[in-house]
Amino acid sequence: MILLYLCLLHGWDYRKSWNMYTSHEDIGYDFEDDPKDKKTLKSHPNIDGGWAWMMVLSSFFVHVLIMGSQMALGVLNVEWLEEFHQSRGLTAWVSSLSMGITLIVGLGSGMAYLPAVVMVGRYFQKRRALAQGLSTTGTGFGTFLMTALLKYLCAEYGWRYAMLIQGAVSLNLCVCGALMRPLSPGKDGNAPAPSPESVKSGGQLARPAEADDDGRPGKEDARCDLQAAERQGQARPGENACALRVLKTVSRLSVRVRTGFRDWYSGYFGTASLFSNRMFVAFIFWALFAYSSFVIPFIHLPEIVNLYNLAEQNDVFPLTSIIAIVHIFGKVVLGVVADLPCISVWNVFLTANLTLVLSILILPLMQTYAGLAAICALIGFSSGYFSLMPVVTEDLVGIEHLANAYGIIICANGISALLGPPFAGWIYDITQKYDFSFYICGLLYMVGIFFLLLHPCIRIIEQSRRKHTDGAHV
Repeated sequence: MILLYLCLLHGWDYRKSWNMYTSHEDIGYDFEDDPKDKKTLKSHPNIDGGWAWMMVLSSFFVHVLIMGSQMALGVLNVEWLEEFHQSRGLTAWVSSLSMGITLIVGLGSGMAYLPAVVMVGRYFQKRRALAQGLSTTGTGFGTFLMTALLKYLCAEYGWRYAMLIQGAVSLNLCVCGALMRPLSPGKDGNAPAPSPESVKSGGQLARPAEADDDGRPGKEDARCDLQAAERQGQARPGENACALRVLKTVSRLSVRVRTGFRDWYSGYFGTASLFSNRMFVAFIFWALFAYSSFVIPFIHLPEIVNLYNLAEQNDVFPLTSIIAIVHIFGKVVLGVVADLPCISVWNVFLTANLTLVLSILILPLMQTYAGLAAICALIGFSSGYFSLMPVVTEDLVGIEHLANAYGIIICANGISALLGPPFAGWIYDITQKYDFSFYICGLLYMVGIFFLLLHPCIRIIEQSRRKHTDGAHV
């Protein structure tokens, strides 16, 4: 709500700012084209520079405060197990609910997380993967800092007061929201010049009158009528002018609500629905299986080291902190590699996923701190592919549908995060081992990777079919 309120204070008119971005068709590639061959957008002073880097900074701290706090919940999970003496499957629901509700419902921190990711994509074109990588490194920094902070606060004040202090720290999200703003019209002459009839007497720009779908006069005509009535009412008492302002505001809000609902409905359920994209549907299935394997180590590793009698070594340098630190480098390196003109983003994405699932399957075989630290470093680096998710999503649906599509993807991630840790704890309650938890989650991750492999397979089929059709025509 804070970010939404701040956006309203900035005067966000999404219809104006939306026109600054190209649609999937404007970018100029179809399904089998390489996304590296996209056409360059019209220059804008804040595209790939200027305020764009402030958006990266804002998104970075959002990841520190939100995702860093989520990934440090394993510290609190140990405290809850000791105090409430419940099963591991039941106790893990507390952490998984916090992660899942953030990504599927949009409550609390969820309302800040999605805009922080999408806005970076709006401000960058040439270096989008690098920008997303830099901003999402906040997850690694946040996990490292929040893990150390929660361990100290729990030792000094107990977990209840530790959560209160953590909530107070999260109020800094207000500052991050204040830095976010939509792209303004360019100052380099690329913005279309207004026509004489679109300039009002006060020198302000106005759009030409439009007609609604039913043929009735558009909202601009109604707005002009209201302004004329307000000018006539200036000679009357002040309450008439106030009433007209209220009426004008209500009229504008109603038009925005109707337009927004119509766009939302057509995007999700209309003929141009995202779910008509076969590859996007396959990507959703990947998200449903993948994310749980990533969050399970963060929730259960602090207890695993206790079971392996490695608590003293883990207190010196926690395994989750190793994941977090290497995760930072992984996001930056994978972002730089994905931006290279000779490298396919999909190939980088698939390679990182395969490395991560192998690390999950190997982790139960390690019984020493050094072995666990090495596997955690591999998990941290390979999980850096999360910085490529917005880029891959845009490759599938285009920049026009990125916000809705990425919202669906993180919703699927939220369902995975919601069910994964309790499932792993439930398996431990039955087998008294975490080994089978990692094995089963790793196998489910392999199912998700199978859906990812559909993309290159379908691309190859489409290319061969087009070549065959062109050859037949010749």
